[in-house]
Amino acid sequence: MSAAWDLVLVGAGLANGLIAWRLRQLRPELRVLLLEAGAVPGGNHTWSFQASDLTSAQLEWLDPLICARWAGYEVRFLTLQRQFESPYCSIFSERFAEVITADLGESLRTSTAVRSLAPTWVELESGERIEAQAVIDGRGVEASPHLALGYQAFVGQELRLTEPHGLTRPILMDATVSQGQGYRFVYVLPFAPDRLLIEDTHYIDAPVVDAALLREHIAAYASAHGWCIEEVMREEQGVLPITLAGNFAQFWQAAAGQPRSGLRAGLFHATTGYSLPHAVRLAELVSAAPELDAETLFSSIRSQAEQEWRRQAFFRLLNRMLFLAGRPEERWQVMQRFYGLPAGLIQRFYAGRLTLPDKARILTGKPPVPVLAAARAAMTVTPQQLRNRA
Repeated sequence: MSAAWDLVLVGAGLANGLIAWRLRQLRPELRVLLLEAGAVPGGNHTWSFQASDLTSAQLEWLDPLICARWAGYEVRFLTLQRQFESPYCSIFSERFAEVITADLGESLRTSTAVRSLAPTWVELESGERIEAQAVIDGRGVEASPHLALGYQAFVGQELRLTEPHGLTRPILMDATVSQGQGYRFVYVLPFAPDRLLIEDTHYIDAPVVDAALLREHIAAYASAHGWCIEEVMREEQGVLPITLAGNFAQFWQAAAGQPRSGLRAGLFHATTGYSLPHAVRLAELVSAAPELDAETLFSSIRSQAEQEWRRQAFFRLLNRMLFLAGRPEERWQVMQRFYGLPAGLIQRFYAGRLTLPDKARILTGKPPVPVLAAARAAMTVTPQQLRNRA
């Protein structure tokens, strides 16, 4: 007896949503089912990326989801303010949900909680069992003893102001704000003359969000810039993983043959936490797969994740220097020095395509953290070593 579905995707976040959407575009004959525990796919998020992170072909098929575009962005530090002419884009989860829902139709089931799953079946909380050639688990980050993580915790509010704010491009990092127990910056996206997203972000050691405090920070930031808030239109919050070290083989061995996607597969930029370019590449990988059986998908997704893991070794080194080599309240100095480097290098950093000269340039010169502490952080390469430091 054949399975009822060719592919079941559990969790309708960014990665699984793009996989289902791309398969519907390219291979509509396939029986693909997308399951989401929440009321809508995509949750409540703003996904942003540098246009240079993607190819022109990828930007073309992603275009219906893109809600905002800017010609560049700026960063602000205590002794550095700089503008970059690098196109920047955002996708709103509201648009994502609208497009995905319309295109998938009955192949999307929301408000559907999953009790358990395996590579070829899913059992719902209702007791229904769904059989498939393959099941991809895309339900977000899962705690693992094989990864050592720092965290990027944030609260963002989309605000309508009483008067125009005057911004013409995003502020990716405003680290002129008071610091605290970790690197803190404010992220600002201007969506309309009187509407913007202000996000208070902290690189911290534990996955906790003091939402009330961060809301106070947002209100204070708006006030300091002379912006009077008429309405809080929307609020989002989250904690993104920042990878410091890990054992890739053991991490995937623990998956026991279960295909994964998105953050659960470790497919995100180790330093920024950005995941959209990785989700786009994964959607292309799955949509081009000649076979969609569980074993083939597990192998191909693992291979893509391994390629990313190897490519991002240098980013994990930078993360350890950021989190381990200096006092938390002084971490901003690492980022200020970085954003003073050549614009092309910074663009390649976001895209995850640093060259050997780029890496040498980042590490040369007077370090913004103690040399011995930096060397010790560089040599701390396993989760156990990091736990021993704690």
